[in-house]
Amino acid sequence: MPSAPTSRQPKTLKQPYVAPTVDLSAVIMAATPDEPRVLTIRATPQHLEGLPSGPLQSQHRTLEMGLRTWVAEQTQLTLGYVEQLYTFGDRDRAEADVEGVGHSLSIAYLALVREARPAGLAHAAWRNWYSYLPWEDWREGCPQALKAIEPALKAWARTGGKSLKTFREERIELTFGFESGTWTDERVLERYELLFEAGLVPEAVRDAQPPVSAKVRLAPGKPMALDHRRILATAIGRLRGKIKYRPVIFELMPSSFTLLDLQKTVEALSGVRLHKQNFRRLVEMQGLVEETGEISSETGGRPARLVRFRREVLVERPAPGVRLPRLR
Repeated sequence: MPSAPTSRQPKTLKQPYVAPTVDLSAVIMAATPDEPRVLTIRATPQHLEGLPSGPLQSQHRTLEMGLRTWVAEQTQLTLGYVEQLYTFGDRDRAEADVEGVGHSLSIAYLALVREARPAGLAHAAWRNWYSYLPWEDWREGCPQALKAIEPALKAWARTGGKSLKTFREERIELTFGFESGTWTDERVLERYELLFEAGLVPEAVRDAQPPVSAKVRLAPGKPMALDHRRILATAIGRLRGKIKYRPVIFELMPSSFTLLDLQKTVEALSGVRLHKQNFRRLVEMQGLVEETGEISSETGGRPARLVRFRREVLVERPAPGVRLPRLR
């Protein structure tokens, strides 16, 4: 007969199940010929700026209707063009002082509007998106922010072993192109993710376990609440890619505009300067615009012809967009 066990086996304690929460976030973009803008809100003046967002609730018939409801409540804006962007679901996305929170899913949307003054209950305001990601704006040449970022990233690469150092250096070159001088405007998220991984943005310092050394020199740029700067970077990369093959740029333009205004708006979004004659030639060859028969005297020089988006192009070919003939 087997002897009785001398001690009880320790029981494995089960972690209490915490249901994930789901919220809806909106990256609402507008633009002027000089400045790309994103709509931000503050819950209180003491909070960091964030994106309009709110929890998915049972009365919301669809995700998009829930999003539109929260945006209207917080900003008094009625959204037009909206597309789903991405679902973000890392653990501990919620505020650090909220206990017992597991996964917090955020379903993010990209919305394009012609700028209107927000008048909601929250502290809402339009902000230049380059105030959050200043290294993305190359219109006046190499951004000053990169002069601080380059040595910090290279120092981070050297902290790993030989193989890790090589891997990190390859990633840095692929995303920032410091040595080759190549810059891919759509790699916005990859650049932010690399800076986050290197501990060079305030959000990484805030979320780091263990804490990042106070001696680390952070990259320029304003932080945002939660992971909203990551969501913003995702939206900018999506929009920069999409304007090249879909006419979404015209969702941001007024009903009539000059070709110079169109070029400068595309430059503001893409962060690069374009060749004026080549840009105009491409727009006209693709039949994207048509003349209104009116002129604008607000150019500061010779009166310019006003044009408008030619909507027939949407059925004439499958992928009409605005190519980016850059200046060399």
